[in-house]
Amino acid sequence: MATDLSRKEELPELTDRIIASYYDINRINHLGHCPLPSTEAVMAIAEDVKEVIYPGYRRRQNLHHGNVTYHIGDLIDGLHDRLTEQIARALRHNASLNMRLECGGTDPTIDFEAEGQRTAISFLERIPQMRESMALDVEAAYDGDPAAKSFDEIIFCYPGLEAITIHRMAHELYRLGVPLIPRILSEWSHSRTGIDLHPGAKIGPSFFIDHGTGVVIGETCEIASHVKIYQGVTLGALSFPKDSEGNVVRDTKRHPTIEEGVVIYASATVLGGDTTIGAHSVIGAGVSLYESIPPHTIVTINKPDLRFRDASLKKSS
Repeated sequence: MATDLSRKEELPELTDRIIASYYDINRINHLGHCPLPSTEAVMAIAEDVKEVIYPGYRRRQNLHHGNVTYHIGDLIDGLHDRLTEQIARALRHNASLNMRLECGGTDPTIDFEAEGQRTAISFLERIPQMRESMALDVEAAYDGDPAAKSFDEIIFCYPGLEAITIHRMAHELYRLGVPLIPRILSEWSHSRTGIDLHPGAKIGPSFFIDHGTGVVIGETCEIASHVKIYQGVTLGALSFPKDSEGNVVRDTKRHPTIEEGVVIYASATVLGGDTTIGAHSVIGAGVSLYESIPPHTIVTINKPDLRFRDASLKKSS
């Protein structure tokens, strides 16, 4: 059946109704203000940073010592410019939350572009340190998974490594005080890998997430080195305290501390800002833990009462 072109005459009136809703429901508009960071631009930046961290594994694979300086130099130059722009946008927007600066207006105490550039350079200066951490994470995955045949397989294929790579970028921006962009990165990674790592979480080196689907790690979680966790693990918060006006109290330690060498098996849940899992402990699958344990502790749940029956004896109807 052909399109009824007469119905297109209804579109101007429909557009007017939608525009009217922008006045009635203005909490989810961003109109008349300076541009926000671009999700697409932030994702492109992340892909270029991965190209720098893992040279030869991403888009450009014919790299060698004769051309790598030119290739990486070109990437760093572009990253400087795009990071500066996106960070400046984020800083300006954050300031506008309180002051509602008009687009083109200025806060005389802040040069957003200059601050964006300083922060961009500080981030780029941390890439060697990030690469050092990522090399240890790759080694941890190889040592922790007998199915891994090579470092190449881990870098190409493992969602846990993808998630921690993006996390280490986002965490550095978080530490540098960049608003919004760290969360854009973490939620982009979450949508790609099924692994939810808040950019504020402090995660030490040699960290391995096996399988990964459904892992949740909260903002104030602290994880030491050589920790291994499996799919479905939650390192979360208990119910949030509220102030006298009923508002959630923020900027408190809400998530657990995981010490060195801990292993947490599938679907375990560890909650609470006062909860510490002592070094080299093992948390079994399905455990729910809301209290601290000393080092070298194994926590498991009792074996469930299983029932077995012979399916072949089922009567046919």
